[in-house]
Amino acid sequence: MKYAVIAAGEGSRLTKEGITTPKPLIEVNGERLVDRLLRIFEAQRASEVVVICNEQMTEVRNHLQAVQQTYRLPLRLVVKSTPSSMHSMWELSRWLDDGPFVLTTVDTIFREEEFDAFVQTFTGLLRTGEADGLMGVTDYIDDEKPLYVSTDDDLWITAFLDQCDHPRYVSGGIYALTSRSFDTLRDCVSKGEQRMRNFQRALLRDGSRLKAWPFSKVLDVDHVSDVQKAEAFLSEE
Repeated sequence: MKYAVIAAGEGSRLTKEGITTPKPLIEVNGERLVDRLLRIFEAQRASEVVVICNEQMTEVRNHLQAVQQTYRLPLRLVVKSTPSSMHSMWELSRWLDDGPFVLTTVDTIFREEEFDAFVQTFTGLLRTGEADGLMGVTDYIDDEKPLYVSTDDDLWITAFLDQCDHPRYVSGGIYALTSRSFDTLRDCVSKGEQRMRNFQRALLRDGSRLKAWPFSKVLDVDHVSDVQKAEAFLSEE
């Protein structure tokens, strides 16, 4: 199975707080964010890993090109500036449209053993054909503008919401999907949609059967304080 990383964001909030290192190269417990994901995907025996970064990220591009020389799995680097994560996914789609895949944003922090269980669950769903996707969710809410995820008692996703009076889960930015999803993505791009959350809503509208997989906690690195939170969280393992 292929794995992909969206590493094209500018990290503007980190920059405002004095961090000059590009977000993908920020270190958590001595390991760069993008390197951590590459290591985790390698442990999952990925058939290929595809990473997109923007054209201004010279440091990131140089780092990943160097990694390509030593990485034991096929690593494809896409250098393209895009207006949103959804458009970054569209740029990645040409390399992912031949089978199921797992996609994350570069700053997604999760427990490795939970990610392994997530992938195994997705593999099982593919085997039975009962789902078109598995979405990582968490009841840990620390995002400034979270995407709330509504499910039924069996964790089938019923809605993606900007507002929720009694939230149970929020999106963790971890997506396991089949290539069928690119039909919906193509339609979203053609209609001028700009956000990943609108793409996820469109998946439901198009009839995709999406199941939620609860992680105990998923953190995003958007602020300097998030690095400290991530290090403390991972040190609990």
